Amino acid sequence: MTKAEIVAKLAEEIKISKAAAGKALAVVTDSIAQSLSKGKKVSLVGFGTFSVVQRKARKGRNPRTGKEIKIAAKKAPKFTAGAWLKAAAEGKAPARKAPAKKAPAKKAKKK
Repeated sequence: MTKAEIVAKLAEEIKISKAAAGKALAVVTDSIAQSLSKGKKVSLVGFGTFSVVQRKARKGRNPRTGKEIKIAAKKAPKFTAGAWLKAAAEGKAPARKAPAKKAPAKKAKKK
């Protein structure tokens, strides 16, 4: 599924324009990226957790020449799938329903 397909699905499900859906998706992805850049974890219960891991410096090989090279240490994003997402990948997860709308609060009667 591409970004354009996600935007189209979001627009259709929530009944908003594709432009608004695109902005909403951009806000979500930018928020995740900003949190990761600060070293924070981002958890979406059931879906998964985004985090940052530190990779150590190591030795590698140039596949063309076979010469040994040094690979510098760096930080990399990591995603760990949640229980619902794992079940969905196996075809066992129930479809999620849209949250029910709350009924308006009742006004207190004056005596």
